[in-house]
Amino acid sequence: MESFLIFGISIFAGFLGAILGIGGGAVLIPSLTLGFGIHIRYAVGASLISVIATSSGAAASYVRERLTNIRVAIFLEIATTLGALLGVGLSGFLKSKLLYVIFGLVLLQSAYLMSRKREDSAPSGSDPEFAENAWANRLRLNSSYPEGPSRREVAYRVTQIPLGFLYMVMAGVLSGLLGIGSGVLKVLAMDRAMGLPIKVSSATSNFMIGVTAAASAGVYFLRGDIIPELAGPVALGVLIGSMIGARLMPVLPARQIRRLFVVVIAAVATQMILKGLR
Repeated sequence: MESFLIFGISIFAGFLGAILGIGGGAVLIPSLTLGFGIHIRYAVGASLISVIATSSGAAASYVRERLTNIRVAIFLEIATTLGALLGVGLSGFLKSKLLYVIFGLVLLQSAYLMSRKREDSAPSGSDPEFAENAWANRLRLNSSYPEGPSRREVAYRVTQIPLGFLYMVMAGVLSGLLGIGSGVLKVLAMDRAMGLPIKVSSATSNFMIGVTAAASAGVYFLRGDIIPELAGPVALGVLIGSMIGARLMPVLPARQIRRLFVVVIAAVATQMILKGLR
């Protein structure tokens, strides 16, 4: 019975993960630890496997819809992979309660920052963020994406590249520590620091999280923190949910995606902090 419940929760986690670009770990880890009493290290191991499944299920669809900025993803993946390996090394020295608190605080800060940003608007030539950016121009990171049922092309420019790179190193460290695929910080960095629209940020994050998680999953497997009986139904459920979410996300309004991100992350963050402080 527990396996069926975990499977159902995993479908929901994959659905949210695909829409929000967070990999599903933000829902899975609290559900497994708080709802089923599973140790956080085993929950993290299963979550890492599910993150790879989420990326596999959603990334292809977003690339086909031209929502993913592949150049940005490949450039930033260098930082997140290095950070993920560092995070795995640190995870063996930190206590479980500290991991709960770190996870909760990061998510709460993310929810706060995302709530302050207004709905994406079409850029204009007079916008200060349209100033020439040597990094973005040299790496050809600026692009456009189709918006809404009319498929109207919306152009955008990528800003503050070094700051975004630093965010991604931090995101990779958290992925190794917490098994969240670092999608939370990836979306936050691309949306807030680098100026990408929320849909592009979510789609590009989905493209990246599988690689980041794979860098950590092998180490967790060698340490015995991945239990096949748990990781199996979780990965299958998340894969199904992510494929459903990937079909719906392109037609959802950006404002609704942002609000959903804030609500989900704030609720999960509160639960995890309370768990860590007990």
